Parts: sequence; C-alpha cells; structure tokens
Amino acid sequence: MLDRLRSIWAATDLRNKILFTVGMLVVYRLVAHVPVPGINPTVLNNALSKNTNLSQIFGLLSVFSGGSIANFSVVGLGVYPYITASIVMQLLQPIIPALHKMGTEEGEQGRNKLAQITRYIAVPLAFLQSLGQLALFASIGAVNSGQFNLLSGKTFLPTLTTLLTMTAGVMLLVWIGEVITESGVGNGISLIIFTGILSRIPSAIQQLFVSTGAGGSGSAAGSGTSVLLTLAIIAAVVLVLVYLIVYVTNAQRRIPVQYPSKRMIGRRAMMETRQASYIPIMVNQGGMIPLIFAQSLLLFPVILASYLSIGQNPVQWLRNVFVWLQTQLDPTNWVYPTLFFLLVFAFTFFYAEVLWEQQNMADNLRKQGAFIAGVRPGADTTSYLWKVLHRITLGGALFLAAVAISPYILTATHVVRGTSTSTNLLSAASVIIVVQVALDTVKQVQAQVVMRNYTGFLR
Repeated sequence: MLDRLRSIWAATDLRNKILFTVGMLVVYRLVAHVPVPGINPTVLNNALSKNTNLSQIFGLLSVFSGGSIANFSVVGLGVYPYITASIVMQLLQPIIPALHKMGTEEGEQGRNKLAQITRYIAVPLAFLQSLGQLALFASIGAVNSGQFNLLSGKTFLPTLTTLLTMTAGVMLLVWIGEVITESGVGNGISLIIFTGILSRIPSAIQQLFVSTGAGGSGSAAGSGTSVLLTLAIIAAVVLVLVYLIVYVTNAQRRIPVQYPSKRMIGRRAMMETRQASYIPIMVNQGGMIPLIFAQSLLLFPVILASYLSIGQNPVQWLRNVFVWLQTQLDPTNWVYPTLFFLLVFAFTFFYAEVLWEQQNMADNLRKQGAFIAGVRPGADTTSYLWKVLHRITLGGALFLAAVAISPYILTATHVVRGTSTSTNLLSAASVIIVVQVALDTVKQVQAQVVMRNYTGFLR
C-alpha cells in the first residue's frame, strides 16, 4: 500500500489535483464556521433543543450542510437548494422535449446547458429557503423577530443582506464543488457532502455522551457503559452496511455482445470475424442519488408544516392540517420511514431509467453493427435491455430502500436507543454517501494512476 501511495505522490499532476481538492475542502470547512451577522448560535441551539421536531428535522438537513446549520453559518443551507434544483431538472427532462434533447442528443454541450439551467433554478430556491428558514427560526425565538422582517422598512436592508448572504453561500459551495470536479479529483458536490458528514461524527459522539450524563460516577457511569454499548452496536451495524453497500455497488449484470470485425488474409482476401464484449448493467445505477432525492422531497413538507403549524397562524383549519402533517411526518412515526422506503424505491427506478435512456444503448449497438446473441436488433434489443434493467434494478431498489430505513428499524426494535443523535450517527444516507463517494473517488484516482502506466491503486 505504501508503495502505491508513493507512486501516486510521485505523479506531479495527480499530486497537485489531490492537494487542490483537499485545499478547497478545507476552505469549505473554514467558511462553514463563519456565522451569519447578527445571529447568536447559543440562542439558536437552545431554541432548537427545546423543539424536538425541529431538532430532528434539522438533524436530517445537516446531512447536506455538514452541521453548519447549527451555528447558522453563511453556508448553513449547504448544497440542498442545488440538489433540489437538480431534482426539478431530472423530473422535467422526460416531460419537456427541449430538455430531453439537451440531455440525450446534444452531448457535452447539452449537458453543460442543463447544468447552467440548474444553477439558475438553484438561486431563487436558495433565496426562498433562506427566507423560510429565517422566518422559522424567528417563530420559535431562535433569532430576534424584530430584527429580521422583510416587510418592515427599518429591518428590510438587514434582512435582505442576510438572505443574500445565505444565497451567496449556497452558490459559493456550488462553485467550489464544480471547481473540484474540473480541476481536482472526484465529484465536488459529493465531496462537500462527504466532508460535512465526516466532520459531524466527533460532535455527534460527544452529544451522545452528554445527553446521557455519561462520564460521572454511579448512574452516570452506568450511562457511560450503555453509551459505549450503543456505539459498539452502531459501529458493528455500520461495518455490515459498508460491506453490503460495497458489494451491491460493484455488482453488475454483464450482457454478452458480438461486434463484427474483419481480418486480412494474405493480400486481398478478407475474413469477417466477431469480437466478443459485454454491456455492464449495474445493480444500483443511481448510487446515492435516489436516497438524496427521497430525503430532500420529504424534508420540504416537514419544514413547511413546522412553519405553518405554529400558534401565530391565524387560519385555524390550516394550522390544524399542518399540525396533523407535522405529526405524521415526524421521523419517530412509522409513516416517515414508510414514505422514505417507497420514495427511495421509486427514485431508484426513475433515476436508473433516466440514466439508461441517456445512454441510448440499443441505438448505439445498431449503429456499430453489434448484436446480442439470440435477440433481434432494433426494437427487440431495446425491449430485452429494458427488461434486464428493470429486473436488476428491482433488487438494487429493494436493497437501497431497506438500508435507508434500517436506522428506524433498529430504534423501533430497541436494538439501538432511539435518540436523534444515535439515529443521525446511524443514518443510512450518511453511510451510503460516504461509501459511494469514497468508492468513486478511489476509482478516479485509480484511473489516473493507470493512465500513467502504474499498476493501479486497487488490485
């Protein structure tokens, strides 16, 4: 291993890419500790600790912000608005022909146009989410409601400055992510989420000890033992999940394909031969994206319900509706993991079909004169590939959905004590994102090494 790391470090351009990536991630973590002017993080944390529902909601939202939402950082929204914009674009592509053409027919130029449109959509979404988050914090007393009011002449400019600062923070993270993708190693947006998740682990373990009163004597010592047992169970479950995720991520169905070729015999004679290859169909085509999509979709109504169910809402029936919605979508209720399971399952199929349609595999085989043994070219090949894709994706969707709700099953069966801290530590989203991003980054490093005639980072 040391020899392989040394060989990677010896490649100047690859070393510079790795150092650039690390440097940009360090910049992100430094910016994550810069609070929005006029916000007292202590008051904010006290208000969130008194509101259990909001604490759980923002615990889930912290997956995308790396915990920077706890101190109301300038990048407290993370890349969540950009992810939401990406979801919107993915949903609109099959519906709007112009967007579908950009993604499937215009190649790299079309994908660049889609990325630009996604950025344009992310800006108003970031501004609206900043406004909603600020209003929500003001409603529970986390921030001074008299200091932040967009409809008052005295507080208009400070409020607008705060909203623009948080919006700019989102786009700064998007820019950092895209710069890492272009000039560094790995997917920048994924690495930002990856770094944020890892940065939350020490503080989450500390909160788990503090919340149980561990570290003292007597009953506190017993609490410390139970916390250590909980951490041991969580570590064992995470190791099992990591193994299963790596196994399923690398699993694929290989469909054999015959490519025609010609070989010269003598000076004039040509003999037609066939070259065998295969089409790899991954069990989990979308990776971590379906899980992020599902969690993002569930967060929106939960945050909206938390804002509109407060006592200041003058419309009684509307307040009652959102109080009911807030109760049903509480992460400790069985409705939330059920919807989470169904959404992850549905998004896995949806994203796999979107990616497969963009590849246009059957048409590419026809153009190259290739064929699948026993299957007619054209419509029959298309139908056959879709059937294989759906059958393979079914197993991947069930696995991903089961892993997504595994923390809720463990807490419901009292295998792990059902605190928000332990659930966040055991979050399937966090585990899957960390494993997937690590695998993708290592594969990119391996590809860079192989290009330089090295034996490869992995054997």
